[in-house]
Amino acid sequence: MKRKYFGTDGIRGRVGEPTISPDFVVKLGWAAGRVLGGTGAGTVLIGKDTRISGYMFESALEAGLVAAGVDIRLLGPMPTPGVAYLTRTFRAAAGIVITASHNPYDDNGIKFFSAAGDKLPDAVEFAVEAEIDRPLVTVPAAELGKVKRVDDAAGRYIEFCKSSFPQALSLKGLKIVIDCAHGATYNIAPYVFEELGAQVVTIGAAPDGLNINREVGSTKPETLAARVLEEQAALGIAFDGDGDRLMMVDAGGAVIDGDALIYIIAKSRLAAGCLHGPVVGTLMSNLGLELALRRLDVAFDRTNVGDRYIMEHLKVSDGVLGGEPSGHIICRDRTSTGDGIVAALQVLAALTEQGCTLAEAAAEVEHYPQVLVNVRLERRMDPTTLPAVQAAVQGAEAELAGQGRVLLRPSGTEPVVRVMVEGMDPQQVQGIAEQLAETVRAEIGA
Repeated sequence: MKRKYFGTDGIRGRVGEPTISPDFVVKLGWAAGRVLGGTGAGTVLIGKDTRISGYMFESALEAGLVAAGVDIRLLGPMPTPGVAYLTRTFRAAAGIVITASHNPYDDNGIKFFSAAGDKLPDAVEFAVEAEIDRPLVTVPAAELGKVKRVDDAAGRYIEFCKSSFPQALSLKGLKIVIDCAHGATYNIAPYVFEELGAQVVTIGAAPDGLNINREVGSTKPETLAARVLEEQAALGIAFDGDGDRLMMVDAGGAVIDGDALIYIIAKSRLAAGCLHGPVVGTLMSNLGLELALRRLDVAFDRTNVGDRYIMEHLKVSDGVLGGEPSGHIICRDRTSTGDGIVAALQVLAALTEQGCTLAEAAAEVEHYPQVLVNVRLERRMDPTTLPAVQAAVQGAEAELAGQGRVLLRPSGTEPVVRVMVEGMDPQQVQGIAEQLAETVRAEIGA
């Protein structure tokens, strides 16, 4: 079955468009309340990032959920993984996050977590979609839901993050630059690292509703790199707008992506005897990660792009670690979803235990040349089904002659088609990626 409203990670789009409008979100809240509110305590938590439209959609969700007879706990600005954690600890029926993650401020979206703090399975999303298409019927007035605010939500999540760092270790003497992307980690991350002993310099921590992810954060690590060099810091950590992914920067200003960070954590877990099952990546994971793990005799599996698919595979294979090059990293032995702060702490614990720098640890992963080109779509479609595009892909694969990979896929979070080419020769990879992108543009009339 094809989803009508949900993408790979909730519902997302431009504010004011049909599925990201106040009237739709009221209906979405009501539908979610009908499907999710009948389990557990019948309470749903709502958190949000720092977008100006978050206030509007918080109110809309509130109205829909209350109309379905569901009680609500408002968390305020809270990283996505923080909502997942608090959903579990409150024994709530579900958690909802109002966020468009790494997208600009004029996008927004709604993500859901189950009572266990997991992304919703397909069957539940289909059930919510079915309710959306039914008439909204409000419960009797005596059965309407009630709303309360959780005043200590940030403090609870800060303590949880700190608990994921080994008690015997400290960050004392380590100077770190933290980039909060003017997003949901702005009032969380600096305290976590400071309270563990680090000297913290914070940037991207002055949200105004409009500046989330603007020239800062994990999608713009150059800003962090410049500040790390200026401060002569040991390293830098950049989060995205909702705090479920990260990038790091070493003392020399080099950006360390999710693949290298996954390797560092995997090597540490292996040395401690607590790495079991395969490490799980995606179709976008660099071949260099796979080969580096092979040298450690660690299995590596690939899934479709999206942290929900990584988590599903980890559960089936009894794995504890997986993630994406973008910095979505799941430490399943610590938490139930991708968590930028927790993943960063696992990297710092590994560096502390091994007595090495970030640059030294990351050097063990040799990245193969990989080029990613985004081709913007003006309407919802899948250009990979077009005969000319399929022929171009086959030609590209023949040119690589088994020494690389080609991947075209529509994004589940943005109106773009991602064209990825990986191989041995940087110039060849760049040329093939640009040629494929031009073919896609020509076929869609862009």
